Amino acid sequence: MSFTGQTQASRFSGRHEADPALAELIARVERTVRSRTGDHIRDLRVELEGPNIVLSGTTDTYYSKQLATHAAFGELSDHALHNVIEVE
Repeated sequence: MSFTGQTQASRFSGRHEADPALAELIARVERTVRSRTGDHIRDLRVELEGPNIVLSGTTDTYYSKQLATHAAFGELSDHALHNVIEVE
């Protein structure tokens, strides 16, 4: 797994809609992030862009952003993670 704060456009966006396993992975990552951050990420989105899982949304603290990263990593094995959650 890898982490970066930048995303890349991908020809694979939307692929999870046809793949139940990917849809479940995305739902599981979202549930875990929401649970571990206490819903402190506003407008949380978890999306697949190519081989990458991308977290986006807004939060008030870098701590919440980091919690989201660690929560998502716990659910991933075959995908890189890009956390583009904005801290305001």
